Amino acid sequence: MTQDKHSFIGLGNPLLDVMASCDEEFLKKYDLKPNDAILADTKHAKLCSEMLEKFNVQYLAGGSVQNTMRVAQWFFKEPNVCVFFGCVGDDDFGRQMKRKAEEDHVNAVYMVDSETPTGTCACLITKHGKHRSLCAYLGASQKFSIDHVKKNIDLVESARIYYVSGFHLIISLEPTLLLAKHAHQFQHKLFVINLSAPYISEFYSEQLLQVMPYVDLLFGNDSEANSFAKMQNWETTDVKEIAQKIADWEPIYRPRTVIITQGKRPIIVAFSNNRLPLETYTVPLLKDEEIVDTNGAGDAFVGGYIAYLLANKPLSECMKAASFAAQEVIKQSGCTFPKENRMKL
Repeated sequence: MTQDKHSFIGLGNPLLDVMASCDEEFLKKYDLKPNDAILADTKHAKLCSEMLEKFNVQYLAGGSVQNTMRVAQWFFKEPNVCVFFGCVGDDDFGRQMKRKAEEDHVNAVYMVDSETPTGTCACLITKHGKHRSLCAYLGASQKFSIDHVKKNIDLVESARIYYVSGFHLIISLEPTLLLAKHAHQFQHKLFVINLSAPYISEFYSEQLLQVMPYVDLLFGNDSEANSFAKMQNWETTDVKEIAQKIADWEPIYRPRTVIITQGKRPIIVAFSNNRLPLETYTVPLLKDEEIVDTNGAGDAFVGGYIAYLLANKPLSECMKAASFAAQEVIKQSGCTFPKENRMKL
């Protein structure tokens, strides 16, 4: 499997994760929720510095899409199957992330902005790893330009799957649409998005709905699906019904698949126009003592799924790879994984 025939391109916000375990009171101080993801504002200006003072902090190369690319690459023997686009600052944080990506054999094709610091994400872990609250300072990631995609159009043309998070499309709609429209020129290519967080549908519906007609494959969790339903004024909280409605959302240019996770509850897979019956997949359960940190589990799920999709595996095997990747990450601190992968392709 060579990169020029099977590459996977991700476009997202490269962020340095600043991770620490804390208590509920610390979350309340900064108006954060136990299981949520938000953008930092002025009241979060001292968040990371206070984390450094109070807790044992760990640093990781992160950002939702970059995590997914690292996990997907973990499934391949060949390097550089996964290509990541994003913008970093001309600083140590940016250079650290580049080194980490290279260690994981991801081709990180960063745009570098000399005027803005590399973005960070405060990752606050509570309930012994079962809950995580993310607060992102986007920094240089907001400076990503469509020109960077055009400069690397050879990589775009050789790729087969294109993945963008909801987090990134709100600040980088033009490059997102370029990748989406390119994918739709070819029958064998796919454009994929992730709903990413409830606030994307709530506050950035205009950008999301511009991209939706091009979406071949959509990932999200139950809370994100419910937020999309509220945005569309669908009077239902039934996640199966919502998943089917998202799959059938008009206009639709070609068949769409929607995958909604529900924590420990079954994963829902819906297909546009009922071309296949809605399916559910049981989530293999971990013992409580095996759970170290749920941060990055959703990113890993997507990484495992798309790795197997690139290898032309059937849906059932893609789902097994997705759940396996998510659980391997849950057993680690942060979005990390063991050196060996027993489901390697």
